[in-house]
Amino acid sequence: MGWPLLGNMPSFIKTFKSQTPDNFIYDLVTRYGRTGIYKTYVFGSPSIIVSIPETCRKVLADDEHFALGYPASTKQLTGKRSFHSISHAEHKRLRKLTTSPINGHNALGMYVPYIEDIVVSSLDEWASMHCPIEFLSEMRKVAFKVITYIFLGSHNDSIRKLMEKYYVDFNYGLKAAAINIPGFAFHKALKAREKLVEILQGVLEERKGLKNEDWENRKRGMIDLLLEVEDENGVKLEDEDIIDLLLVFLLAGHESSAHAAMWAIIYLNQHPDLLQKAHEEQEEVVKGRASTEKGLNLNEIRQMRYTSKVIDETLRRTSLSFSNFRQAKKDVTINGYLIPKGWKVLVWNRGVHMDPEIHKNPTEFSPSRWDDYKPKPTSFIPFGGGSRICPGADLAKLEVSIILHYFLLNYRLERLNPASPIVYLPIPRPADNCLARIIKLSNN
Repeated sequence: MGWPLLGNMPSFIKTFKSQTPDNFIYDLVTRYGRTGIYKTYVFGSPSIIVSIPETCRKVLADDEHFALGYPASTKQLTGKRSFHSISHAEHKRLRKLTTSPINGHNALGMYVPYIEDIVVSSLDEWASMHCPIEFLSEMRKVAFKVITYIFLGSHNDSIRKLMEKYYVDFNYGLKAAAINIPGFAFHKALKAREKLVEILQGVLEERKGLKNEDWENRKRGMIDLLLEVEDENGVKLEDEDIIDLLLVFLLAGHESSAHAAMWAIIYLNQHPDLLQKAHEEQEEVVKGRASTEKGLNLNEIRQMRYTSKVIDETLRRTSLSFSNFRQAKKDVTINGYLIPKGWKVLVWNRGVHMDPEIHKNPTEFSPSRWDDYKPKPTSFIPFGGGSRICPGADLAKLEVSIILHYFLLNYRLERLNPASPIVYLPIPRPADNCLARIIKLSNN
């Protein structure tokens, strides 16, 4: 269980501040064998780590015994009605109502031109600057612009920029200690949440007041779809439901898309042969397009089979979230081990993705590992699993696909510090945020 009070946090922090974060789980395997289930004390709680597909599946699929177990700060900041805090029954109801507006075929197809316009203009702007940029920072801005545009549809830039300003403080407090005293990150994040709720409530009131004719020159957003959906009893979502849901989607959609797109481009840049293969696939997409059509469509994106493998391999290799947090609702036994009620259970994504017995040569970036490969259940869990799998997974991959399409066809990345060390907490990133020049290819 580690040191008194501190538990194994010193070991966790030490390895995750090094360039070998997976040594944390490898050390447990070396000391206790590949049982896939380990007892420890981390993040202020007695905890169980599960790290092989079999044990991960038992936890992620068992809603009777396991609830979400995120830190108190996360629950308070994302709201009482968010996916992080509600009961399993209520989660099922909300998920059923919100899946179509987020991942439905019609919704995804509607979002393609939104994302496309933002990506094309941003790439062109960066290339025209002729000076280094923090590629990750700029990708975050793109992802935030995309996700707020998808949420709100037509809205002025001042609203988006205001939300982005408060979002930074909101995000920093999510995994911080829940200390509501001025000077602490959590206190600042609570204030930011109040402002974000106020902004979104204002947008909701505005949308409710619009008449049909007012929509003629406006683009609808997810917020409008959420206002309209209703369950089998004709019950619509409350304002609090919508606002808390949007705050959660804002977090997930912004962070995962920006980091995944950046890492995919970095990995391809490090492997010229893979870069060329990905580039050729995008050229084939354009060649197969009718002369009367302009821009991408959903069918073309779904034909990008190699690009899809690049994205999956990026998600596996990077493991943007090192763990999914659960908590035992009652005493439960897994593989002969008792997990006491109230203990945290950490589904260690990195342990699964970097296990050499599951993924051969796990440190190697190899999209071809997905050729005709049918992974065992829970051997690939970048978006979690079970009934609580991330509802925005398809939207995130859609956004990354569009970014890769236009980047691979028209631009190249020239990093200033290609050997920059990696910072692994809270999300893996180059220490210099990928300081680079974006250079437009001469044939464009």
